[in-house]
Amino acid sequence: MITFLAPILLFIAFLLLLLVSLSVPIIKTIFLFRLKAQLEESFTGASANGDVTFGVWGYCTGAAEASAFGFSTTRDGSCSRPRLGFSVDSQILEILGLDDNLDALNKALTAALVLHPIACGITFIALLISLFMLRRGSNGLSARLPSFLTLGFGTVAAILTTAVFLIDVIMVAILRSRVRDQTDGQVTAVWGNAVWMTLGATVATWLAICGACCGMVMGRRRSRSASTTERY
Repeated sequence: MITFLAPILLFIAFLLLLLVSLSVPIIKTIFLFRLKAQLEESFTGASANGDVTFGVWGYCTGAAEASAFGFSTTRDGSCSRPRLGFSVDSQILEILGLDDNLDALNKALTAALVLHPIACGITFIALLISLFMLRRGSNGLSARLPSFLTLGFGTVAAILTTAVFLIDVIMVAILRSRVRDQTDGQVTAVWGNAVWMTLGATVATWLAICGACCGMVMGRRRSRSASTTERY
């Protein structure tokens, strides 16, 4: 029964990483973080509010509203085109009061963009290999080889997924601090569900490694049992 542990956990990890890799602007409900602005000017009475949601392949802006001297305007939300190595429009960050952090934000987003799909791909390879652990009646090296390969690719996937999660957490934490200090709390950064989905994938991958180790031990025991039976 424990043989099924690694494939099931790797499938869960792969599914979570795939959804994160297809986050905003492809799947608009999954995002890394969101910037929400509520700007007010006490002297003129002007105010503005809006939000920008960031994902792996781009970003989406929500409906923005601005008012001054009794007049108000509304701007509909839109999404950037999904592409590799996207950059944030400077006009959007200028409206949010974050134009000074444009370069740092673009570099952080590029790192997150590259690592998420790579972690997803390696996890998928580990998942395919782990399916061979479900074969019955095999013994010797053929019984342990799938577990050994699953352990190898799973370890690489687990390390990479852990690195991706840490990058996400550090990036959002630093951004929240900078946004709070620079805008006096008028702009806030909100954690996205993609960060916690990556955490779930990380935990599932490490548990799958434990399952692969158990598969190797069980394969070795079956091999010894078969050898003992043949002797007698």
